[in-house]
Amino acid sequence: MGTIESPNKKIKLNVKINEAGAPNFDVKLNEVVFLENSSLGMKTSIGQFAQNLKFIENQKKEVSETYELNRAKVSKVDYRANELVSTFINENSDTLKVIFRVSDRDLAFSYKIIGGKNQTKIRIKEETTAFNLPDYATAYITSQALPMIGWENTKPSYEEEYLKDMPVGTASKYGVGFTFPALFKLGKNGWVLISETGVHGQYVGSRLGEGNAQGIYTLEFPQEGENNGIGETYPSMALPAQTPWRTLTLGESLKPIVESTVAFDLVKPLYKASQEYKTGRAAWSWIVWQDKSINYDDQVRYIDMAADLDFEYVLIDNWWDNNIGHQRMEDLVQYANSKNVDVILWYNSNGYWNNAPQTPQDRMNSSPSRNKEMKWMQKIGVKGIKVDFFGGDKQHTMRLYEDILTDANNYGLGVTFHGCTLPRGWQRMFPNFITSEAVLASENLVFRQEALDKHALNATILPFTRNAVGTMDFAPVFLNNRLSRKQNEGTIRSTTDAFELATSVLYFSPVQHFGLTPNNLDEQPEYVLDFLREVPTTWDETVFIEGVPGKHCVIARRKGSKWYVAAVNGEKIGKELNLDLPMLKNEKVQMIYDKEDLTAGEKKVQVSSNAKLKIKLLPEGGALLISN
Repeated sequence: MGTIESPNKKIKLNVKINEAGAPNFDVKLNEVVFLENSSLGMKTSIGQFAQNLKFIENQKKEVSETYELNRAKVSKVDYRANELVSTFINENSDTLKVIFRVSDRDLAFSYKIIGGKNQTKIRIKEETTAFNLPDYATAYITSQALPMIGWENTKPSYEEEYLKDMPVGTASKYGVGFTFPALFKLGKNGWVLISETGVHGQYVGSRLGEGNAQGIYTLEFPQEGENNGIGETYPSMALPAQTPWRTLTLGESLKPIVESTVAFDLVKPLYKASQEYKTGRAAWSWIVWQDKSINYDDQVRYIDMAADLDFEYVLIDNWWDNNIGHQRMEDLVQYANSKNVDVILWYNSNGYWNNAPQTPQDRMNSSPSRNKEMKWMQKIGVKGIKVDFFGGDKQHTMRLYEDILTDANNYGLGVTFHGCTLPRGWQRMFPNFITSEAVLASENLVFRQEALDKHALNATILPFTRNAVGTMDFAPVFLNNRLSRKQNEGTIRSTTDAFELATSVLYFSPVQHFGLTPNNLDEQPEYVLDFLREVPTTWDETVFIEGVPGKHCVIARRKGSKWYVAAVNGEKIGKELNLDLPMLKNEKVQMIYDKEDLTAGEKKVQVSSNAKLKIKLLPEGGALLISN
């Protein structure tokens, strides 16, 4: 019925309609099937678009756009794709258009519904979208959490552990499917990363349902109980209506997965930035020193540390309104600014849909309270907010994200979200969106020894999954041997110092909240501190070097003319890597490496004329290469 190829003709997508009038599609990469017959369509308040459809026409065109990003893993994108629009009508003569885009490493599709006469609105009750992976595929995916479980009923929050290299059809932890993004390995044939982009207040955040042994994963909407039952599970829209884009990134290797920009290629900014939002590094007392550090004197210590390391920000976390107060916060912000450090303040998203007790509460959940608080922040010079505890993907909740971002832009505030959903293209859509957690992040390294024991392993999975589709506020770099204030208690770290430093480049977040503590300034050598003073948090170019999920990962990132190459070992055995580094050919570069006592050493190394360099990594070790 219809076929479209990528510009380089390696990816081929076929659209068909079966005898029951149900549309479906399949995908090949280099003539190898990556997605088998997969269903399309939806059921809505104005009728169903899943079967008994009549094919009308196909339209094709080329798509070309060059755009710039200022808070991403690349700064300039030349997007080239071929587009196919397949048009169907249902029994009521309403129109469904399926819009496909295929670039050299990604494909995406979106539905557009055009109602008949006098139809102005639609409720999309269900999508019949499915992804049919080959039955020999294995998955690296995270389970969807049940509503209102976890700490103080704050889930789902995209903070579950990854299933690793599991056969398709393996049950999720809770029996309700899996969150995006989802990575599948197709044996020796390659990899597929499935996700979505372009979700905001007009739709719900979707997920994959439970897969079966044949590799079929359906698209599912939020669960009824999310956000304490507030809001509908399905989206309601004005007609004509267009859904978000579902995306697939394909590769014979993991290179397209790491380097993909498909989350941004298909969206546009929703409003203009009120100002230029500054990115950079942040000191953060709470991550190691926890709640007791949220007091005036300890925050002064962290501001001083941020100033010593030339960090742009300090993040002051929960309970600051009780322990410091609004009046003294004005003094603290003034002190930070005198040190050339800006302040980010934590807020509870609200709390009436969970039992999280942390304050400030009830400042971000309604427009009047939000604007009053943001006006105060603007007045005293606060530059960013971190808003926590959302707990769902309903359209109601997506509107809250959008409203917080929109209002914050009016007051020059950058926004970080925690306890939250996956950011689906938001780095381009919202100019003051900075970063999101949506991952089993570093607080768990402090809370649970088991999490710290898996820290290195997970560092070799996240670059190919969660961090591949958007900014990820993991909060890296811990240099205390025990993750506590006095280091006489707490979880015990087994990763090397070089590994920890490498995660600041390996993980991407436009504001990187570090797990450093003031004592690190006296304990670490000057070359480590100099690295921390200079490491960028946004990049002009990102290149996958090599890696295997669960084994090791090496990624190169460029800022201006300077390259940073981060290597981490996810296993508890040492290894030697022979890296291919064309961007460093014939160069003598700085190397931060593993010393036998697990501290970080520093030396100069020469990359050969054939761009090769051998490096050794200790168990759970790492290395950094930095060009001149």
